[in-house]
Parts: sequence; structure tokens; C-alpha cells
Amino acid sequence: MEFSLERYLQDKLMQVAQTLPIFGSDFDPEIRPADERFGDFQANGVLSYLGRKKENPREGASLLMEAFKKEEALFDVEMAGPGFLNFKLKDAGALNWLKAFHTETSYQGHYRSIFSDKTVVIDYSSPNTAKRMHVGHLRSMVIGEALQRFIRFGGGNVIRDNHVGDWGTQFGILLMQVKEKRYNFDENPEQAIETLEGLYQEGSAKTKEDPVALEEARRELVKLQQGDEENLRIWQKINEISYKSFDNIYKRMGVTFDYVLGESFYRDKVDEIYKALTKLNLAVEDQGALVVFHPEHTRFCKQPFIIRKSDGASNYATTDLATVLYRSENFKADAMVYVTDCRQRDHFEQLFLTVKKWFELEHRTVPELYHVYFGTVLDANGKAIKTREGKPIQLQTLLDEARERAYQLICEKSPDLPEEEKQHVAEVVGLGSIKYADLSQERTGNYRFEWDKMINFDGNTAPYLLYAVARIYAIFRKMGLEVDTAGELPSDLEGFTTATERVLAHKLLMFPMALSLSLKELKPHWLCRYLFELAGCFSGFYNADKVNVEDENVKQLRLLLCKATLSTLESGLHLLGLETLKRM
Repeated sequence: MEFSLERYLQDKLMQVAQTLPIFGSDFDPEIRPADERFGDFQANGVLSYLGRKKENPREGASLLMEAFKKEEALFDVEMAGPGFLNFKLKDAGALNWLKAFHTETSYQGHYRSIFSDKTVVIDYSSPNTAKRMHVGHLRSMVIGEALQRFIRFGGGNVIRDNHVGDWGTQFGILLMQVKEKRYNFDENPEQAIETLEGLYQEGSAKTKEDPVALEEARRELVKLQQGDEENLRIWQKINEISYKSFDNIYKRMGVTFDYVLGESFYRDKVDEIYKALTKLNLAVEDQGALVVFHPEHTRFCKQPFIIRKSDGASNYATTDLATVLYRSENFKADAMVYVTDCRQRDHFEQLFLTVKKWFELEHRTVPELYHVYFGTVLDANGKAIKTREGKPIQLQTLLDEARERAYQLICEKSPDLPEEEKQHVAEVVGLGSIKYADLSQERTGNYRFEWDKMINFDGNTAPYLLYAVARIYAIFRKMGLEVDTAGELPSDLEGFTTATERVLAHKLLMFPMALSLSLKELKPHWLCRYLFELAGCFSGFYNADKVNVEDENVKQLRLLLCKATLSTLESGLHLLGLETLKRM
């Protein structure tokens, strides 16, 4: 049995179509979910394909339908409109699918995606060192972590790279301040990252007001870039403190990386970029800077991609080009996915255009390049979320508040839980609520951060879905059964016994399609929407159909539906980066 019935149906229709002269090898059935009133899947490709060939789509659809019926026993098929085909999985087919796929492990290795067998570098989080992580760092981390899990689940070989900002002009200011204040890094290490942030803010204000201070900061930066031992030691200590601060957040959020190759890693690789692009006549000097123009582009023909500034310094463009080359040569990357905010769209569009021309001119394989951009986190009034003092909210503070709010909710809902368990549940629910609230939004738009909506047992929220998981575990506990014992169906079971059983089963088999849509568009909200709908279907089933009934065949079928729903909800939430609970 194929895990993705969409893929199975697509392949089967293409195979059958090749037996009919009216269809060529380029025929695409265009399988997609159908309106539930008409079936599970719909093939829309006949209409467009035969329309282009000036053939009658309805006659062609009829021929394809009759040929399909002779070859396929799992689906009922009907023709609709000018040439659409609607497919409904028969009960026997749905039961066979449930028998094969009702555990989290049974899904693994059976789902193939557009990234299957490809090496994919995913670049996300990427904070600047010497600063605490704030709410502005949330989306890249949460979205990137979910996407790397999706890609891995879909058969991709994932390399997670945290491209931190650990090199640049800010270090000249920091070095100046650390030396002037004679800052002792070993004094009060718990406050070190906060102290460094304060030193930078003081120094930044000073350099804006005092030309002498600005020149001093520049001298310290030059000394660092030239390998001055003292400045390198201070720089390394600043980064060490920063990484420790970052890791505290990452550990709490369940985020890990394979590599942390920041901007500093590429500082000795930029000359190669200048030489290569100049030699290919891609880069030219313009007003003292080295730039790349894209004359075929409506905006970038006049908006240059600056790869070396007029003062000879490198920039983001330079290190990003060096990064692509390094990942291509050393990681053998087939694809690279960058998760950043929408303000960097122009930068990445220019970067991708430049890489394509560069690699093609050097006869290199051009990697697939994706910019996964996202909008801004807003407060309840639709403004950028900040503290009352107008500063970004620290991420650690946000996570602590989420846990505390969840704790209050758990105390109200489950006062009899042991205190230690309440604390654990509060952490899982609080952090899960923040992640899910972000992921359930269409990532390209802004979204409003509203505590009362996200930490709530009603609506499309993490608490609602986590509670649905816990409720299914409770069903098995009340029946004195282990979840693993469900799954064996009697051989004489012919089909579903109620409409709600059937609706739930058919929603379950749509799980691979939700994954495919999320991966195709690199948008986790499609999976969130599916999980919310699945939880609703299960609620309808559970309210209508008693599980612990005397008829053993019916009981086993309903236990299997419970187990499959549990596995799908947990698999989906784990792919989104959420931890699940057996009791709430």
C-alpha cells in the first residue's frame, strides 16, 4: 500500500493514460483533494491537457475513466463537468491503508517529497553575537526548525547551519568599550551577555556623537581584522559568551544545529569571490565599489548588488556568495533554504540571480535556492511588539511568561495533577503555544501575538491539539489497554459501520497531502490547518461512536481509528517542533 494515495493515484492514472492514444507521455493528471461532497481526490489535468491539444476533454476523461476502472479496484471514479474525474476510496482501500499506516514509525521512510535523496542545507536563526535573543529572532528559529524536520521526514539529507553574525563593524565598538571599561568577563558571568549588550549600546551612541570615538572603534576593528592577538582573544570571549546564551534558548526550544559557521568563517574566502566574478565580467567597478548588475531585471538593472564596498570592505553579499560556494563544494548541497524576514527579499533575489549566472559560466551545477521569508510579529494593536520602554522583548522573558500563563491554565483545568507534572505540562504547553501560534499563520504575512488566543483550549491552538492527544491516551488508559496493542483488524471486517468512522478514516489518509503542500510551498501552516481539522473529525467521531462496545470487530476498528489519529497528531506536532503529552 502506498503511504501517499495522491502519489499512487497520480502514477496509476499516468500509467493507464499511456494505453490511450489521445494522451501523450507529458500528460499530468493534476491530482488534488476533492470537495468532500464528491470524493477524496479529483483529477483536473484532462481538461487543460486536451484543451491545449484541441481535443474533447469530456470524451477523453470518459475514456480514461473506463480504462482506470478495469485496472483499479480500490477507488470508485465518476466524471463531472467538462472533464473532471472524482475519486473516492472504497472502504476496503481505506481499511488497508489504516492497517499499513497507523503508527509514527510506519510513516517514516514511506513518504517521498521534492527533497527526497537531496542534500539540503537549511540556514535559520542566525542571530548576531554580543546581543541577547529577542522576539525578533523567534520566527526564523521556529519556522526553520519545522522546515528542517519536514525535509528530513520527506527523505532529504538535512544539514542545519546557523550562520551567526559574528564579524563586522559592531566588534570595533565592542572592543573599544571592553578596553575602556576594563571589563572583566569572569565577573558575574550570568549577566555577561546583558553587560555586553549594554556596552555596545553605549559605544554605538558614543560613536554617533563623537568622531574621535568613531575613529577609535575603526582602529580596533582593523586590528581585529589584521589578527591582533589581544583583540582576537576578546572577540573569541565575546562569541563564547554569546553562544552559551544562544544555546540556553535553543535547548529550551528543542533546536539543534549541525554547524555554526558564522560570517567570520568566510572572512578569508572573500578574495576568491572578487577574483572569480571579476574574471567572468559579472562584477564591475562602479563609484569605487565592486558590484553586479542584472540588466534584464526591471529593478536590479539600476540597483546594484554590492559585493565589495568603496572602502574595500566586504559585506553580507560577499560572505553569502562565499557561503553558497562553500556549501556547494564541501557539503555537496543540492539545495539551500534560507529562513529570514521579508526585508531581505531583494538581497536574496539578487544573490540567487548572481549565483545562477556565476555557476553556469563556470559550468557548475546550480543548487536549488529558496528564500523562505516571513512577516513581523505584532502586538494586539497591530504594531511591532516591544516593551513599554520601546525595546524588543527578550526571548527568554517571553518564554518564561508563556510557561507561567500555561501553568495558571493547567492549575485551573487539572488541579489534581502533581506539582512536578504541572510544571512540566506548563513548559510544554507554554512553549508549544508560542511555536504553534507562529507556525499556524501564513508565514509571508505579519501576525498578532495575543496571549489569550494562543494559550487557549478553544480554536486552532497548541493547547487544543495537545489536549486532543492526551484525550486519546486517556481512552486507552480507561480501557486498560496499551496503545501498541491496537491495530489488528479481523479478516472478516468488510467496512466501516458509521458515517463518522468513515469521515475520520478519510481525513487520516489526507496526511501525506498536507505534508506535500507544506513542503511544496515551504509553509507549515498547511499542516497546522490539517491537524486542527483532524482533531475536529476525531471529536465528531468520539462524540458519536462509543469505542468500548461489545461487538469485538467494531471495537477493534474504533481502537485502530483512535491509534491512527493519535499517531498522526503526534507525528504532525513533532514535525512542527512541539513536544506532546500523555496527560494534561
